Amino acid sequence: MKPVNKTVCSLAALAPLAMAQSANAGQRPNIIFFLVDDFGWTETSLPFGEETYPNNLRFHTPNMERLARTGVMMTNAYACPVSTPTRTSMMTGMNAAHMGITSYCSLYKDTCPDAIGGRPGTTNANEDDIFAHPEWNYNALCPASFRNEADSIAYGLNRTLYATPMVEILRDAGYHTIHVGKAHWAPTGTPGSNPYNMGFTVNIAGSGNGHPQSYLPEEHFGNLPKRGTYASVQNMSQYYGSGIHLTEALTLEALKTLEDPIRRKQPFYLYFAHYSNHTPIQRDERFIRKYLDAGMDEQQARYASMVEGMDKSLGDVLDYLEAKGIADDTIILFMSDNGGHCLGQDKGGEPHTQNLPLREGKASVYEGDIRVPLIFRWPGKAAEGTRLNTPVINEDIFPTILEMAGVKHYETVQECDGLSLARLITAGSKMVAKAQKRGEIATQKEANAFVVPASVSGVDPERELIFHYPHQYRVEDQDDIDFMSAVRKGDWKLVYRMHTGELELYNLRDDIGERNDLAASHPERVAELAKALGDRLRAWKAPMPTVRATGKPVPMPDEL
Repeated sequence: MKPVNKTVCSLAALAPLAMAQSANAGQRPNIIFFLVDDFGWTETSLPFGEETYPNNLRFHTPNMERLARTGVMMTNAYACPVSTPTRTSMMTGMNAAHMGITSYCSLYKDTCPDAIGGRPGTTNANEDDIFAHPEWNYNALCPASFRNEADSIAYGLNRTLYATPMVEILRDAGYHTIHVGKAHWAPTGTPGSNPYNMGFTVNIAGSGNGHPQSYLPEEHFGNLPKRGTYASVQNMSQYYGSGIHLTEALTLEALKTLEDPIRRKQPFYLYFAHYSNHTPIQRDERFIRKYLDAGMDEQQARYASMVEGMDKSLGDVLDYLEAKGIADDTIILFMSDNGGHCLGQDKGGEPHTQNLPLREGKASVYEGDIRVPLIFRWPGKAAEGTRLNTPVINEDIFPTILEMAGVKHYETVQECDGLSLARLITAGSKMVAKAQKRGEIATQKEANAFVVPASVSGVDPERELIFHYPHQYRVEDQDDIDFMSAVRKGDWKLVYRMHTGELELYNLRDDIGERNDLAASHPERVAELAKALGDRLRAWKAPMPTVRATGKPVPMPDEL
């Protein structure tokens, strides 16, 4: 058995530290991470942009608005192009390209997904494609505690990242850890697909599946004869035939799990990861009528009803915390794992327009997919009703939650890439609140433009954020989605199209829709960002597709 190399993650800087220690009992907050699936930045009545866009007016999310009034909105928050990379990144503190987990994992273990995301097969579905799939970690994440010779033989694991899960650290620090909803860290049949192995003491409906077969109780959430598969939502049979949509059923179960730690006065971490708003898009009967009456087509109304059902779940959680008298003792994070769908007719409307004014949607490195809603509520620590525009990314969640939980020292086997956002949320929001009080910030546009310096927040607003999707998302090629990487630094963003070898440059401050390519007029900026992206991908040994004609990897952006 090979020894495990351990790397220490620090909340402020990397330094030699001792094993995990928790804060003093009685001072640790409860933490609820409310994660939504495939939920776009503008698919809410809470506008994260510098103005209210037409898309915001299509949705009704009063509880997101309620949370924002008592919390901090992050207007430049980012996730990965698809689900599994985001979820494993938040669990490990690593960038997806560094993990080698760059697409969503297949439902089944050892099914080597080809360039088309997690679809089964060992070669490209399109044999005439110029690229072959990259060598990536398609068996995704496995807890480091399973990394020994016997376990590797027993589970037959390969193409796997071994890492120390964040939740394991929280559990060992004294938290009661609860998982509700979608897991999707690894394929069924591997240890990483089981929330109990990841550090959770309670699991409701979490497994290797990435979406439900059905949200409808009359369809048993997919568990019907001759139709049920591993993708069906498990252990929710008490709601079969009840008329209760899956989103509401998970909410009822989530609130039940909180009774025990509250009674025992033990701090809890609830990871409430909704399957909504992933496909299939199915109506939530509680809310759909208003959208049909407003003139939406059936699919648009179905999706809007699912969004409102998700928002109602958030409101139920907020109401519960207030009724139990623990709202002021509970931190809440609200986030989406990637942007909204924009292909096909699942959500109605015109394809490729559902996330306007942002460009494209799920599986793309354009803003319509990777920019996501993020809200923190930290009672007594953060200034309420504020906005922060510092760019942040999914790997930051790992050190942020641990710092908020008061876990000061811990060891991991992986090298963490994320930065704690605790000072940004606390000191940064207070700086913004003072500027508001002085009248320096009076509008959304002014708030979204206000810069919190690194000297206050501990997070450089000009740091480089990396996005990497070296895959083909669907059977048919998608020009603005497949085989792309990107880097953002400050207001500037470089997009690398691997298929064509093109480099595009956008200024997001002036052009949030990424319509005006400035590469030709700013060659020095293109060279700077191409080098930054290439250097990082090389250092991380990031998966790259192979050019079939030469058998060589696709060039890095600074090698073109």
